[in-house]
Amino acid sequence: MNSRLEPTVYIVDDDEAVRDALSFLLRTMGLKVEPFADGPALLAALNPQDVGCLLLDIRMPQIGGLQLQTQLQARGSDFPVIIMTGHGNVDLCRRAFQQGAVDFLEKPVDENILLEAVQRAIHTHLNQRGRLAASEEARRRLARLSDREREVLTGVMSGETSKQSARTLSISARTVETHRASVFQKLEVTSLAELMRTYLNAVESTP
Repeated sequence: MNSRLEPTVYIVDDDEAVRDALSFLLRTMGLKVEPFADGPALLAALNPQDVGCLLLDIRMPQIGGLQLQTQLQARGSDFPVIIMTGHGNVDLCRRAFQQGAVDFLEKPVDENILLEAVQRAIHTHLNQRGRLAASEEARRRLARLSDREREVLTGVMSGETSKQSARTLSISARTVETHRASVFQKLEVTSLAELMRTYLNAVESTP
């Protein structure tokens, strides 16, 4: 497996014993683990092309977990974040979720709960990356179309027949059919269902 596609759990905790224990547990489950003693070390090492999740302690010197979460978001990071704390309270939990955390765990962390949270987070990240890749590919294919082909595609997506599109565009139905065939070829689809999925992947993901 490509190293960049191997899910990695990044642990940031200033307590070495906690880092070691969590690393050991996750590695026994076959997961790749990268432990860090502080936020700046993580920020310097984190590769945005990786997939996985982040386990962040909420109280640390230099940069606390919530602040680190904010800095990661400012950098455009899409890694799911799991917050850990030995000083849990409702306000901290609320703030973590408001900032996009996917889970909030209190220390000492229950092993089963931790593993379930990590597996969910990794699954979420892999799905997000998969959808992103599909969207980027769909936009790339859509960019191949000429202006007229895009107009014909719009008609197809609106449920128009070839004759209806021909009237709308003031061209012959045969010309519409020719453009439709070209659209299918350029988008690399063989059915209307595939065509719609490709179109929606491209359009719905456009900022």
